[in-house]
Amino acid sequence: MDDLTPPRSPSPQPSSATVPSGRGTAWWSEGWRLFTAAPGVWIAITVIFVVLMVMITFIPFLGTLATTLLTPVFAGGVMVGCRALDRGGQLTIGHLFASFSDRLSPLIIVGVLYLVGTCIIAILVFGVLLGSVGMAGMGMLLGGDPLEAGFGMLAGLGVGALIALLIATLVGIPLMMAYWYAPALVVFRNDEPIAAMKASFHACLVNVWPMFVYSLVGLVFAIVASIPLGLGWLVLAPVFAASVYASYKDIFGLPD
Repeated sequence: MDDLTPPRSPSPQPSSATVPSGRGTAWWSEGWRLFTAAPGVWIAITVIFVVLMVMITFIPFLGTLATTLLTPVFAGGVMVGCRALDRGGQLTIGHLFASFSDRLSPLIIVGVLYLVGTCIIAILVFGVLLGSVGMAGMGMLLGGDPLEAGFGMLAGLGVGALIALLIATLVGIPLMMAYWYAPALVVFRNDEPIAAMKASFHACLVNVWPMFVYSLVGLVFAIVASIPLGLGWLVLAPVFAASVYASYKDIFGLPD
């Protein structure tokens, strides 16, 4: 099978495994191994991806929408590239575009579902902020003191911001869990978008501790990578992508 072409026929759907918490660090190690197998190509893929995303963002009205919908498509291609490296093959720049030729529609639907989720979160956050400022300000205005009304609005905004942050976190984390492995599941297992997001959410849920360790280590790496003018992300971004593949393989088994 061509490494640039994901499998077309559905494969058996194994349950996601529960792995020890220490695997959270091992995924980064495996990601580093896959990066060092082709560092130049990885960096080129990263630069091309960033340039494309920036260029698409400048498209009037549709730019931001397009980047959200296309990100899972690019992610699917990168997962195919990781599989090629893992099998002893070569990573090429063409892997970035591999999923455009086969799994384009379901991957875009994954992007649509993620976009809908983020819009719902944004509406909830905006509603909480508006409600907090409105109730506080109206209460003070009815008291007849415009200055107190201003301070009341500021106080309401502060409380509202905390509540909004809590809501965004409580809703945003499950959304990210559902999105995390969805592109890989669509590409490797031929899952339908909703099924892929359900499977991804369940996999993250039963592996909450290794994912927690993985996230903490990633946070440290992100801080370090950001220090030298963000140039460290030329390495961290591909290592991160490869670490997602490593965790997928650990939880779901070897991809077809």
